Formats: sequence, structure tokens, C-alpha cells
Amino acid sequence: MTGQREQPAGAARWMPGVQAVRTYRRRWLAKDVVAGLVLSSLLVPQGMAYAELAGLPPITGLYTTVFGLLAYAVFGASRILVVGPDSSLGPMIAAVLIGTLGSGGDPAVAIGLASILALLVGVTMAVAGIAKLGFIADLLSKPTQIGYMNGLAVTIFVSQLPKLCGFSVDAEGLVSEATGFVRGLADGEAVPAACVVGLVTLTIIVALQRWLPKVPAVLLAVAAAIGTTSLLDLGEHGVDLVGPLPAGLPPFTVPHASWSQLVLLLAGAVGITIVSLTDTISTASSFAARTGQEVRADQEMIGVGAANVAASFFQGFPVSTSGSRTAVAAQSGARTQLTGVVGAAVILVMLLLIPGLLRNLPQPALAAVVIAASLSLADIPGAVRLWRRRRLEFLVCLTAFLGVALLGVLPGIGVAVGLSVLNVFRRVWWPYQTELGRAADVHGYHDVRSYPDAEHLPGLVLYRFDAPLIFANARVFRDQLRRLARTDPQPVWIVLAAEPVTDVDTTAADMLGPLVAELRERGTTLVWAELKDPVRRKLDRYGLTATIGPEHFFATLDEAVAAYRARTGEVWTAAGA
Repeated sequence: MTGQREQPAGAARWMPGVQAVRTYRRRWLAKDVVAGLVLSSLLVPQGMAYAELAGLPPITGLYTTVFGLLAYAVFGASRILVVGPDSSLGPMIAAVLIGTLGSGGDPAVAIGLASILALLVGVTMAVAGIAKLGFIADLLSKPTQIGYMNGLAVTIFVSQLPKLCGFSVDAEGLVSEATGFVRGLADGEAVPAACVVGLVTLTIIVALQRWLPKVPAVLLAVAAAIGTTSLLDLGEHGVDLVGPLPAGLPPFTVPHASWSQLVLLLAGAVGITIVSLTDTISTASSFAARTGQEVRADQEMIGVGAANVAASFFQGFPVSTSGSRTAVAAQSGARTQLTGVVGAAVILVMLLLIPGLLRNLPQPALAAVVIAASLSLADIPGAVRLWRRRRLEFLVCLTAFLGVALLGVLPGIGVAVGLSVLNVFRRVWWPYQTELGRAADVHGYHDVRSYPDAEHLPGLVLYRFDAPLIFANARVFRDQLRRLARTDPQPVWIVLAAEPVTDVDTTAADMLGPLVAELRERGTTLVWAELKDPVRRKLDRYGLTATIGPEHFFATLDEAVAAYRARTGEVWTAAGA
């Protein structure tokens, strides 16, 4: 059948990487390899930095990157989407591990728990994809996303400042960490050499990303930091170094935890999954629009879920998609997921053959990488636009920001999701309602708030209710009709412009019967116009059609108005008359 794209069958349906191998074109090879080499320059320092942001040893970031990329290459639907450790997940992972272990936990145990967390996130993501639950990502509206990300950016920024200056702070939470940082500076704990390395590295990254976006800023900055450290022997001047990484690959390990730990980990996994889902679908949609691809949201969830599961068996932690790394891959000419495979292969070669390559990497440089990432998370212009366009949504954004900044990352995501759900419920609970009139030189019937000079017919009220009629707003609907019926002069007909009413549930149906009778006793008839057929059939099943009267249903507002004029002989009257 023409006009329909043939869907892959068999293994290719669940493992798009198989289909990609079958349809791979030789002319793509050089571009994929070059893009993979460029991408690896970003994967290594960011993977290590985000591991430390999550409270884990830097080497786990490289393990996570390798196995996440390889698994996504097989199960992911996008041709160029890049997965791996992410700055937005790092604080969430750290919060879960601290809540499970306490602040002084054993690193080896923390790695095991992080692997369990990755497994839980991966299974949750994959199940959501198989069950076609991509709509879960909609639990974070745009205003709450902006507020959450801004709060996350500030939290990450402040948490890395002590490390940037060569000391540590024993504190949790934004306010405590900021206070500890200022106190540490006042007490002279900052290491001058560390401050210089960290600030220069950060300046190089930000400047190159701003003015030379095609230059691998992170690679150059980290390479400069390593070179300077080796040349000046900064390790002997109080600058903490990463040190030699373990050679080779981690063993295959099935992570495990106690039941009490699993409860805490599962709660954290749900929050991480929601953030990862939102990030994955929005990033996939953005890059698919640029390349003309279709987004297979459910398969993307399966792909990212598989990446998490694979990482969990090799000392990894939860991963998500990365907009910045995907952009680098796209700008470098990536055509397929072979780009990610090449990037993983470069890291494998480094781990197997030259594990000491990064031993002189300064910790302040890693802090600079994380701070630069936090700056990219912030969306101040987006918050300003909300303030200018819609103050209520700005307040939602601000509340999400304060939830993350003051309560912490995990409570903050709960606040953000709760605000999104409440905002949707608010719009259904208190929907927009208005009366309609006939405006001069404009066809149809329009909101009298927008057209205050609109004409009306004496004894007729044209009323629009912009929401499905359900349990949450049935009382609001009833009270408004009672108010309309009490106006002076009393209306003969109240015509409901019912096109926006997409549903009537049983609670609303139980309210409508007595309301119609009550209005009729007062001498007012409730009339329906433009009601959708599926909703009309529901009224039939509820027995409301007979109660209202079949003669009081009209296909259009024009028909209802014509019937009223034929019955009463009224003529259009100017507003206020």
C-alpha cells in the first residue's frame, strides 16, 4: 500500500542495530569513524567528571560510557543519538546513594548500589517502552522542566566550587554547601594552584564553546590541564590528581542489594526514569526533526533501557541521552550508531593499552567540566519568557526551581512532577468559561470578553465551557449555570456551546439530571449545540437525552439561535441594552 513505511520485522524490529548493519552504506564509513574519534574526546573527560558528580570513582564513568554506547547501538532507534553519563542525573544518583549508604559509605559498596540503580532504571525504561508508556515523559511540563533544570544547574555549580578550588566541604544541600564554600575560602583552605587550574580550564571551555563551537573545547582544556600539571608538577603543590586508572575491563557482575536498600533504590529509580524519559524523547525529537527521521519513542526507551541494563553488569550507573554529545556527533558528520561504537572502542583501547594516560588529570579540571555542563543546563531566557508571557507558569517554574534548590534533587523532581500534574488538574477543575455574542463584521459567535460590544438576544445566553465535563469540574459547571439562571432578566434558554466538551462522566451525568429539572422549574431551558457524537451517545446511555429533551439538541449554534428566534421573535440587541 503506497504512502505507508514498511515496518521492520523479526529481530530488526526490537534491535534496530541489526537493520542498520543490513542497510549500511560504505560511503558512510569514513564519516562515522571520524565522528567517533571526535566524540571520544568528549566522552572520556565528561564520563569521568559525571561519575564523580554521582559520588563514584572516575573509572566507572568510562565503564558506563562503553557499555551504554554498545547496547544502545543494538537496541536504540536513532541513528546518531548518544547515550552515557549525564550531568542532570549525577546529583540524583548521588542523592540516592547518600540516602542508601549515608555520607561515609564504602566506594566499593556504592558502585554495587549504583549498578543496581542502573538495572532498576533500565528495566523500568524497557518495560515502559514495550508497554508504550512514552506519555510518562509528559509528566514534566515545559515550565517545570525549566525550573527543575535551573535548580539543578545551581545545585551542580555550587557543589563543584570547593573541588574547583582544591578543597572539600562536608555538607549536603545547596545552602549548606554554599555556606561551607564561603567559610572554606575565608579560612584559607583554597589551594592557589588548584584555583588557577580550575578557573583557567573553565575559562577555556566556556570561551571556546561560545566563540569557536566546532572546536573540541573540553578536549583542549583537559589536555592543557594535563600538560600543565605534568610540566609544573602541580601534584606536589597541593593539586589533587585522578591518578592511574585500573587497567583492563571490569568483570561481569550481577549486582545485588538488601530488600531495605532496594526500596530506597527503587524510589530513586522512578525519579531518574522520569527525567531520563523526558530528556530522551525531547532530544530524540529535536535531532529527528533536523534529519527528517521519525521518532520511535517507545523503541528509544527500550534502547536507553538496554544501555542502563548493560552498564549495570559492568560497574556502571544510570545513563541517559546527551544533547551536547549528540550535537558533537552530528556536527562531525555522524551517519549511524557506528559513531558511538567507535567512541566506545577508543575508550577500550585506552583502558587496555594506556590506562596511565590520564593519571595527571587534575581534579579541579574535572570540576570545571562539570560546571561548564551545569551552565548549559540553565535556561534563564526561558524563565524570562515565561515571566513575560504567562506569570502563572513562571510561578510554576519558580516553585520547581526552589524545590530542587532548597529541598534537594530527589524531592525537587517530586515537586516538579506534582506541579505538572496539579497544573493539568487545575485547568480541568477551573476551565475557562464565557458567554458568547455576535460581533460586528465577524462571522460566528465570539467571547464577549474579547468583544465587549457584541450583540445578544434578550432571554438567550450562549455559554461555552472549555473542558470535558467530569467529576472535578461538575460542581463548577452547575454553580455557573445556576448563576446564569438567576440573572435579571431571567434567561429563557441557556445554550451550551458544547464543542469543547469532549466527555461527560458518570459523576457529571448524575449532576446534570437534577440540574436540568431545577432550571426548568425556574423557567429556563438548557439547550445543547455542537455536541460531539461520541459524547451524545454517552448521554443516550445515561438516559439524559430524554431528560433534556431530544428537541433541545442542535447540530450548530446557528440552528439553536434560529430556533430560539423563531420561538420568541427576539431580535439582536446592542450590548448593555
